[in-house]
Amino acid sequence: MKLTQRAAILITLAATWLTLAATAATASPPSVQGTARAAKGCITVTATIPVVSFPLGVAYVANEADSTVSVISGRTNTVTATIPVGGDPVGVAVDPKTNTIYVANDASDTVSVISGRTNTVTATIPVGKFPNGVAVDRKTHTIYVANDDGTVSVINGRTNTVTATIPVGGVPFGVAVDPKTNTIYVTNHFSDTVSVISGRTNTVTATIPVGGDPNGVAVDRKTNTIYVANLRDSTVSMISGRTNTVTATIPVGREPFGVAVNAKTNTIYVANEGDSTVSVLAPCPR
Repeated sequence: MKLTQRAAILITLAATWLTLAATAATASPPSVQGTARAAKGCITVTATIPVVSFPLGVAYVANEADSTVSVISGRTNTVTATIPVGGDPVGVAVDPKTNTIYVANDASDTVSVISGRTNTVTATIPVGKFPNGVAVDRKTHTIYVANDDGTVSVINGRTNTVTATIPVGGVPFGVAVDPKTNTIYVTNHFSDTVSVISGRTNTVTATIPVGGDPNGVAVDRKTNTIYVANLRDSTVSMISGRTNTVTATIPVGREPFGVAVNAKTNTIYVANEGDSTVSVLAPCPR
């Protein structure tokens, strides 16, 4: 099954979501939807922000319909380049140290490598069937691609070659990396699980049951916490990276699809596809 109708929402969101903190602070009044107690403290929804249509991202946006990537200036909020890539581009990830962009092309079974300096495709890498999510380990310059065929492709960013193919759960979709622990987290849409992968051995070290139809995933490197958006349950699973267990389940908006973390403020942003809102999660007030 291809999930590309929603997939352009996935990885390109972070820049937009993290700017919504200012909007959340001025929203009147915040709509609190639920509170979840964790092992230490708690996390609560502090605001629900209405958005127009699907909550889409900025900076590098995958355009599935015409197989291009739009480059948007954060300074002027204008499109500065449109780059042709493979068929049905979905996930986008950036390596800021090398100024390189990686785009998963669902219909082409490839990843396009784009130079951020020239806005041109410098390489096309064959991966698994129907690649969707993609994430970069900025420390090791390794790229992880979730393929619908139940695998994750591991790409060496220096050589642009696949160095490993890791079996995971059913229809993997979202990918997030914790460079601090060299750990990769993959949501398995059909299995209702998250696969935990060691970046050192390229093996699955744990499989964590979460909510129904998990999609987006994000890591708070500061607290070693992972957040998973469960589309079918309209919840977010909060996972301890230390114990690989779910410590809280948080109700959010309808059909949450993507999730991003602002580690500086310990704030989590969840894009809800079903009601076109963004839920803002933060620690409970003491």
